[in-house]
Amino acid sequence: MSDDAIAASGTVHWIGTGLSTGRSGLSLVCESAARVVLWDRTEERAAARLAALGLTGRAEVRALTPSAPAALAAEAGPGDVIVSMLPAAEHAPLLRLAIERGAHFACTSYVSPELAELAELAEPAERAAEAVGAARTVVLTEAGLDPGIDHLLAHDLVARGRRALGAIPATAAFTSYCGGVPAVPNAFRYRFSWAPYGVLAALGSPARYIEAGAEVTVPHPWEATRTRTLAGEDFEVYPNRDSVPFVAQYGIPDHWKLDAFVRGTLRNAGWRTAWKDVFETVAAEDPGAVRALAAELAARHPTTADDRDRVVLSVALDLRTADGAHWHGSHLLDVTGTAAESAMARCVSLPVAHGVTRILAGALPAGLGRAAETPAETDHWLSFLAARGLGGTYTETHVPAAAATSPTTPSGATA
Repeated sequence: MSDDAIAASGTVHWIGTGLSTGRSGLSLVCESAARVVLWDRTEERAAARLAALGLTGRAEVRALTPSAPAALAAEAGPGDVIVSMLPAAEHAPLLRLAIERGAHFACTSYVSPELAELAELAEPAERAAEAVGAARTVVLTEAGLDPGIDHLLAHDLVARGRRALGAIPATAAFTSYCGGVPAVPNAFRYRFSWAPYGVLAALGSPARYIEAGAEVTVPHPWEATRTRTLAGEDFEVYPNRDSVPFVAQYGIPDHWKLDAFVRGTLRNAGWRTAWKDVFETVAAEDPGAVRALAAELAARHPTTADDRDRVVLSVALDLRTADGAHWHGSHLLDVTGTAAESAMARCVSLPVAHGVTRILAGALPAGLGRAAETPAETDHWLSFLAARGLGGTYTETHVPAAAATSPTTPSGATA
């Protein structure tokens, strides 16, 4: 048990039953927790979701509605775990409730400024008495697929690269691309499974990353689309959000000079051409027009019961030294959904469910955390995911300095 974290009670409140709540994750929580309560807008919806996942009777069901906001507060107690599977904007009120009730919190979304402020720790003696609980609450974030599994793979590659080259200065290129795509590409190269407006709105946000050793900002991310070949298959990738803060989060050492560092989105080949008209609407910056187009596209390109989705995540690190040494490591996760569970639901819900089990076991410290941020914890999470079919493929090439000047063939390894 972490010295500063409230002891877990064994009760988990899973909030939300959307498409990212997969059977793999929720069943793991049901197996690990003493009690699980599934919350939705009505008890009937929650029960229907349990039945659809084959988990009837494994969890209690409750209704959480705007007309009854105190229902969760009345049931959540010290040491409980509140898991928010709601949209990101809904996380802060749930975290505030967790802190007030002395409970723990977990979600799969990025850390917002509001979440960071709520989770900020201070010495109990320096806090108001009613806020002391904040210093003992585990706040697990970024524990899904992207963000989540991508973080784990990035930490793993940085650790491997440092072991391979030691303290030798090197030029580094890091890329991380993730996407949920149709397993069988349609003409539009995409199918909507959730909030279509969010997909289009994200394209209207600028992207910042490092290219050719300098920071670059593009106002329209699709303008930086590139072709990327993975396991012999072409995809299209583009930068997304702000990649630069993750240089520090991933522990890139000072003796690596970054030539490239980009986190972004992956799509089926042909996506940029298929979305040409979409880009024109997004670039016009008319929110009403974007919302109207989002609704139209969702109706024209929905994910149906017969469709299978696919998750592809590629994380790679390339290191080169002045004396010719070269190290390259890459992870590739490629998962296709089944009739029983979509690839996205599996890849999002399993990691956060594992995080919940770590909270229940008292293995995570109080305060703000993202997926796994220590080497031992990263290894623990990756071993867990590999044992459940989410290990992917690892490939490594290492050419020492002496070999780099001779005609020898680089060595490679896969696992």
